[in-house]
Formats: sequence, structure tokens, C-alpha cells
Amino acid sequence: MTKTGKVLVGVSGFILLSLVVVVIFVASFDWNRLKPTINQKVSAELQRPFAIRGNLSVDWSREGEGPGWRGWIPWPHIHAEDLVLGNPTTLISTQESRDAQSAQGTPLSDAFPTGEMVTLKRIDASIAPLSLLSKEVRIPRLWLTQPDIHLQRLANGNNNWTFNLTNTSTDNSSWSVDIGDIIFDRGEITLKDAILQADLLAVIDPLAKALPFAQVTGGRRGASTNSVTSTHSVDTTTPVDTTTPVDTTTPVDTTTAAVTTTSTATTNPVTETDTVKSTTPDYLFGWKVEGKYQGQPLTGSGKIGGMISMNDANVPFPLQADMRYGSTQVAVVGTLTDPGNLAGLDLQLALSGTSLDNLYPLLDVVLPATPAYHTEGHLSARLKQAGGAVYHYENFNGKIGDSDIHGDLMYTDSQPRAKLAGQVDSEKLRFTDLAPLIGADSNQEKALRGERNRQPGNKTLPTETFDTKSWGVMDADVIYTAKRIERDKSLPLSDLYTHVVLKEGALLLDPLRFGMAGGDLDATLRLDSHQTPMHGKVDLHVRRIQLKALLPQVQAMRSSLGRLSGNASFTAEGNSVAGLLATSNGNVRLLLSQGQVSRSLMELLGLNVGNYLMAKLFGDDTVKINCAAADITLRNGVATPNVFVFDTENAIINITGNANFATERLNLSIDPESKGLRILTLRSPLYVKGVFKRPDVGVKTGALIARGAVAAALGVTLTPAAALLALISPSEGAENQCTPLLRKMQQKK
Repeated sequence: MTKTGKVLVGVSGFILLSLVVVVIFVASFDWNRLKPTINQKVSAELQRPFAIRGNLSVDWSREGEGPGWRGWIPWPHIHAEDLVLGNPTTLISTQESRDAQSAQGTPLSDAFPTGEMVTLKRIDASIAPLSLLSKEVRIPRLWLTQPDIHLQRLANGNNNWTFNLTNTSTDNSSWSVDIGDIIFDRGEITLKDAILQADLLAVIDPLAKALPFAQVTGGRRGASTNSVTSTHSVDTTTPVDTTTPVDTTTPVDTTTAAVTTTSTATTNPVTETDTVKSTTPDYLFGWKVEGKYQGQPLTGSGKIGGMISMNDANVPFPLQADMRYGSTQVAVVGTLTDPGNLAGLDLQLALSGTSLDNLYPLLDVVLPATPAYHTEGHLSARLKQAGGAVYHYENFNGKIGDSDIHGDLMYTDSQPRAKLAGQVDSEKLRFTDLAPLIGADSNQEKALRGERNRQPGNKTLPTETFDTKSWGVMDADVIYTAKRIERDKSLPLSDLYTHVVLKEGALLLDPLRFGMAGGDLDATLRLDSHQTPMHGKVDLHVRRIQLKALLPQVQAMRSSLGRLSGNASFTAEGNSVAGLLATSNGNVRLLLSQGQVSRSLMELLGLNVGNYLMAKLFGDDTVKINCAAADITLRNGVATPNVFVFDTENAIINITGNANFATERLNLSIDPESKGLRILTLRSPLYVKGVFKRPDVGVKTGALIARGAVAAALGVTLTPAAALLALISPSEGAENQCTPLLRKMQQKK
């Protein structure tokens, strides 16, 4: 052998021997010796304590990844047991905060005085060695065994999920980390948040078998959520089981193939745009959650996909959930778009509960108090918009009380306030379903929707205060239309149209328009919550109300040609209907012509006081009313008639006195005077006095009606005749029976 050959053999032997030594060293090296250094470096970088408490080892084997010789390079497979990541020191900076955390039940160990954020029974990872040459730590797959995460936030805003890394350099010399698929078995997540008043425990478990996405959704993007609410109802009686042993030796492979076929609904035709895409992955994990949120109990369960779709922006992440929050139930099924960045939502959403206003703590959407409700529709969202996340609840259908609702709503999480816009329609509105809006529902109904205040038994006007605390956090621009109103016989409303605008805490309903007995009741309502108490203003106009349509069940009214018109305008200050009326200032004017009245009509309308007055004034006869006119002034909640007169075929009846809305008391005097030779049997004035709820009526004792007293009163008190004449439309002219009376009043001024 030549000298050169001997050198080559020697060099080769040295290299082989060196490789053998390296392999033997790596294979036999006790990697636990590096734990103190690793713990120190990681703790310093994350600015919170970190420790590998169990065994640390490294195995080498070929992955077969890469072409040619690359596939022969062995990869290091790292195994670590009992890993713990602590909380940052900012989480507990004072003894007061430390006591608060201890009261929340967070363990404070001696090793980690700030408590533990993450614990892992075991972690397994494979590192691509060649990527290290380009300063990239690439981990194609990461196995986690029994991960437990404890999230916390204190009242001062300090939390443990914000990481302030020591090395924030972005130059070319820094290293990068690329983690592919994350695989784990059973895991737990707890959240203790003093700001959200949340104390929640979530448990995630692998499903025994992958569940195809199309099987849950029925194969349609727009599938009805009926299937969601019926087959995936929330079990609120079974607590989350955190003790069941799990086979941690076989981690779940979340790379299970996606659905390769699309199924279709069995009862509805499926269009191409409705069909579930074949790329949607399966459901691989089930989850449960329980605890409290905003002081209310919260429970839920559902299913999610694997982590491979969580990391791929082009693969939708499947989600299914059934939640119960207090008296509210929420059911969703669909996908998250680019879930790693929370870019969007594509869900079927069903909501139900005792009142829509209970959704505010959960969704931050300001909605009114209502009877029990349920809705179903499609929810899409674009979460990464420059002007704030946009949520679109489209083509929803449902019921509020006994009223149906349909429509589209758009919610934009903008600054400085969010905004709700859209349109809601009802084919049929039951009028009593509007009662909770002003607190006019019964105490039993208040209890069902969670309202603590009760209507006092001795009060008629609703005393429930408007909940305006949330008015300033959201603006709104919503149109509501009800094509048909279902109401009792004494309320002749036919339809409703209103445009609701909430801006900077001020509520405007303009118009608030009711179809009423062939005419219109047109109002504008303003409420400003910036003032304390709240300021309100009402402008109301009644036009062309036909008496035959007003009381169609009264035979005598069916041939009547009479009409009712009127105006009302007043301002007020108060936080309830009762409070507003108690401080009201303004005026009310009403004009009625060619009507009829009788005791049977009073009985039909349930007006016991009117029934008594009719009996005293006219006996059992049906009386024709030529004209009824009222001009009433409101001052500090006291309504005083300037004019309140009935011109009947037999007599002129004048009403004086007042009604006090602050004390809910009446003090009225009814003075009739016969026309011509017709003599009334009643010789003394009548009175109506006492509280609104149970007024007292009777005949004034010791007082006789002076002849001509009513006529004199007309000349003195009926000065607003011109204002009342303005209520008569030009088309009516002399045909209106009120015209002669009002002209006569003008002449007596």
C-alpha cells in the first residue's frame, strides 16, 4: 500500500471512529445534565419561570423526509416529561393581588410563587436537522400529553397570556421557529378573569372516531339549525368530568383525511353553493365547559377539528357548540376561516332565551327587553376589517313571544362605538309582546325574563326603569315593520312601521307609525340617556281615524261617518314611563265628530267609570255625540283641561278638574246641561276622583247645576277653539259636526 493510500485509510478510519464516538456519545449522553441550563435560558427569554422536572432524552432515527441523501439523515427526537411554565411576576406584584389569586383557587407552589400557567405530562418533538443551517427550528409534528393551561387576568388588567420576550430582534441573525401539526390527547383549560367575572373550566377529549363534517351539518352550508338544537342539546345536569383516566400512550393524529364526499340534506334540494366543500376536515375532538361568566352560570359542549386545520389558512376549521348561559341557549355549527388568525366565521346560529336583553353580557349587543324568543339563521363574519370586525346575521327566522320575526342584521365592532344596522319584519305582531319594552308586562312575566323590579300593586303606570347603562356603547339603525297586529278588541291597530336610531346614547323612533282604524297614528319619540334623569320628547298626530273602524263590533257605530283627529306634544324627564309622565309638560288636543255612546259600549270596553256616568247622565239610552273636543295642558305631570266638552243630541257636557300623573290621582267634575225642552233627571254635577287604579265616582251632594253654567263655562274656558278647528281637514269643512260648536266658541271669546 502506498503512503498516500495509508493516509487515506487513516483519515477515513479516524472519521468513522469519530462518527462512532459521536453516535455513542449522543446515544449515551445524559441529557438531564442540560436541564438547568435549558430551564434558565427559557425562563430568562420568557420572563417567567420554566422547568423540566422529569426525564429529558434524545433519540435519533431516520424520518425518510426529503429526496436522495436527505432522507438518510437521522433526525433528533426529543422527549421531555413533567414540564411546567409559571406565571409572570407582574401577575402578582403585591400581597393584595397574591391574596386575590389564592382566593380564586390558583395553586401557589414554593417552586413557582406566582403559580403555574401550563403543565405538561410529556412532550415529544422531532426537529429537522438541515433547517438548522438556515437558523430555523422546524418541528413538523409536536405531541403533547395531558396539557393543562391556566389563564388568569386580574382586575388591574395584568394577565398571564401576554408574553414580553427578551429577544425581540427582527434582524437576519435571529432564529425562527416553525411548528407544523400539534397532536394532543386529553387537555384542560381554566380561565379566571376578574374583568369578565369569568371562572371557567374546559376539557378537550379526542373522539373515539372521527366524525365527518357533512354528517353534522347535513351536507349544507345553510342547513337548518333545527338539527343542531334538537340533537346537540346542552346537558346542564352533567358536570365536566376531569378524573376519567385517558390512554396517553396513543396520541390522536389530527391529520386524519378530510371529508372526500359531500352528502346532501334528505328533505331539501341542495345547490352547488350550499354543498359542503370536500376539503372541510372531520371533527376529531369533543369538549365541555362549565363555570360562571359575568356572574351567570355557563355550561356547554361540542366538537372541533384537528390542529392541522388550525394552522392552515386555506383549510376551514370545523366547530360545533351548544351553550347555556343563564336562561340563554346558543347553538352553532360551521367553520372558522383561517382560525390561526381568527379571520372569519361561517356558522349556522340558533339563539333562544327568556329576553333578548340578556344577550348583552354575552355578545355586547344592546337589545330590548322582550318575552321569550328563539331565532335561527346564518352568521358570517369578517374579523380582520380595518374598521372593526363585521358580523352578518342573515335570513334569520324566529319568534318573540307569539310574534314572528324575520330579517337581516349587520353588527360592526367599530370605534368609538359598535353599530347594529338592518331590517326586521313580522307577518304578525301580538301587541302584548311589546309590553316589556316599557315595563308594562305582568310581574310574573318580569320574573320569567329575569327582571328583578316589580310593579307595585297600587300603581297603574309602569314603574320599571329603562336600562340605559349600555345605550352609550353601541349605535343602531334598524327598521322594523309589522304587517299585521294582533290585539284585543278595544285597540284598533292594524300595522306598525318604525325607524329606530340609537346614537351616542340618544334613542330616536322617527317615525313610529301605526295603522289605526282606517287612519294613522304617527309619532316621533326621543329619549336622551345622557341626562339624569333621562330627557324625553313626544310628538304625536292622529289623523282620519274612522269611528266605524274604531269600534267595528258595535252595531250602532257601523254606519257612523265620524272621525277622530288629534295632536299631542310634550317633554318630560324620568327613567320610566311613570317617571316621564310625572314630569310631563305640553298639550293634548282631540276632536271627535258624529259618534255614539251607550252603557253597553262602556261595558264592552271594560270602562266601569264610563258605564256609571252613562247611567247617571242618560240612563240606558244610546246617545248620539255631535262633537267631542278636548284641549288639555300638561304642567309638571298635571293634566288640566282648557276644553273638555261633549256636544250630544240632548245635552252639552263639560268636564273640569285635573289628572295628576305624579300621584296617579283624578279630580274631575262632570257638568251636564240640557238642550231645549229635554230635561235631564240629573240635577247635580258628577265627580271622578281618587287613584287611577280604583277611581271613585258619584254625584256631588248639596250642589245643583246652575242654569246656563255650562254655557258660561264654554265662553270662559273654551278659548283654544282655533287650535281645535285646525284639526278639521279642509275636505270635511261644514260637514264636520264640530265646526258649529267651535265657531260658536270663537264668537264667545
